Amino acid sequence: MATRAWFCTLRRGTGCCHQGEMSRVLPDGSARTILIASGLGAASSSCSYVAIALARSLFRKGADFIATMAFEFASTNLVLELGIILWVLMGWQFALAEFIGGPIMIVLLVLLLRRAMTPALLAEARAQAERGIAGRMEGHAAMDMSLSGGSILSRAISQRGFTAVSHFYVMDWASIWIEIVGGLLVAGALAAWVPQAFWTSLFISDDPVWSKVVGPLIGPIVAVISFVCSVGNVPLAAVLWSGGISFGGVVAFLFADLIVLPIVNIYRKYYGLRVAMLLFVLFYAAMAGAGYVVEFVFGVLGLVPGDRRMQIVHLEVTWNYTTVLNILALGVSAVLVWRFLRTGGPGMLRMMGNDGKSAQHDDHARHHETS
Repeated sequence: MATRAWFCTLRRGTGCCHQGEMSRVLPDGSARTILIASGLGAASSSCSYVAIALARSLFRKGADFIATMAFEFASTNLVLELGIILWVLMGWQFALAEFIGGPIMIVLLVLLLRRAMTPALLAEARAQAERGIAGRMEGHAAMDMSLSGGSILSRAISQRGFTAVSHFYVMDWASIWIEIVGGLLVAGALAAWVPQAFWTSLFISDDPVWSKVVGPLIGPIVAVISFVCSVGNVPLAAVLWSGGISFGGVVAFLFADLIVLPIVNIYRKYYGLRVAMLLFVLFYAAMAGAGYVVEFVFGVLGLVPGDRRMQIVHLEVTWNYTTVLNILALGVSAVLVWRFLRTGGPGMLRMMGNDGKSAQHDDHARHHETS
């Protein structure tokens, strides 16, 4: 997460991640614009609520609607920390599937939106968006911690750059810790209380053909009713995989963090009921479609894991390279948290859930004062 914070801080300083500038580089739904939107999304937040708030903000500033949806999808499905958690809990095949399936899903979504979003619906969505109804994490989405002046290197080693990185780092963790804890609790409850026979029956695990057919269709539905989003759905994905869902079903489930019921309700507030329902249907279709493609490709290449047991972390403490890396990571985290606390971070943290106006104003003032 700190790596992405450095990237966004520096890129924002050049104008590429600044929200006002981003709307200028996302003027239409062309292939080039979609590629830029996906790249910027991958360097953005992994929190689903922040992602959809950012997308609405960009749309209000004049960015193309389809491009903002691509940005939104990339923000939650192509971020580094999601791949790391997938690799640790489920294996490298799932991390690879996420980063291969994500672009496929974005392509499918763009094609569907081009056909379905008529001028009338776009006008309806923009009119509703201009009302500025708050969803969640509006303050975090509106915070502008961009740096300007000087070279990239000078900004990277400056006190202001250090401050911006620390603020990004802490607030990113603050925005997703609830989802991670919630995901672990839901996954633990389902693993303990739901019998294996239920999962086997639901996913038709005994039939190798039909299980691949129903998996990508059922996976997103489980995500919708589980209410878990962002990286917090990875533990539950591990439970589903051990329960017998197909490989493509796991991928579709992981993608479905953007159609959980609380987020669909925010779409209603942002873009209106008709557009929200349309987005739900199109998102579901793109997620399931990407699941089918990944299932087929990984099956042909022989990359689908055969072991369905969840990863069990050994509890004994050993001294090896991971111990050294953990110590270094804790040290870096401690320094960043210390800087965050010393430069007005707690005040910004309290504004994360606000409408964003005070957060944006206070943030600009702070960066002029911090040295």
